Amino acid sequence: MTAYLILHGYQNHRPHDHWQHWLADRLNERGQHVSYPQLPDPDDPDLDTWLAELTRHLAELPAEEDRVVLAHSASALLWLHAVSRGLVKSGAVDRVLLVAPPSASVLAELPEVAEFAAPALDFTLPNPTRLVAGDDDPYCPEGAARLFGDPLGIPTDTLPGAAHLDLDAGYGPWPAVLDWCLDPEVRLTPRR
Repeated sequence: MTAYLILHGYQNHRPHDHWQHWLADRLNERGQHVSYPQLPDPDDPDLDTWLAELTRHLAELPAEEDRVVLAHSASALLWLHAVSRGLVKSGAVDRVLLVAPPSASVLAELPEVAEFAAPALDFTLPNPTRLVAGDDDPYCPEGAARLFGDPLGIPTDTLPGAAHLDLDAGYGPWPAVLDWCLDPEVRLTPRR
């Protein structure tokens, strides 16, 4: 069995139609352990508070199971902050999927989340990590592969027309992300 921690982003109140909620339901149906917490104050999040929540939720994942983290938008950056601060040790999780991290240029225009801008990417990720992002993400106009994938040396799936991989982009059910959860060798593709 595998334990999954699914982390939402800024202004996300875990809507039922979002791909993360859909994914949590599909994994639960398969008998997997799923944690999909509502992080505090998603409309005005505090980085240190979210880091404490991430640390707590990681500690609650069953140690005897494979552990997988899926982090969307601001939570993808949350993950990078946690790693850069030494809060995530090697072996803490088995693999990570970072989905649509926003760029510092966009976050600078959003004072509520400006502190989430990525830390210096001068560290090595302690776990196998994959990045997926739209080629036209308005929250990362510079391109996620260039800003995050290349500097971190992680495989990146750039999806045409996928924007921010959120409800506005049509990302409710997303079978490819379920396929990746069940088989990490699967390349992520746009929704069908």
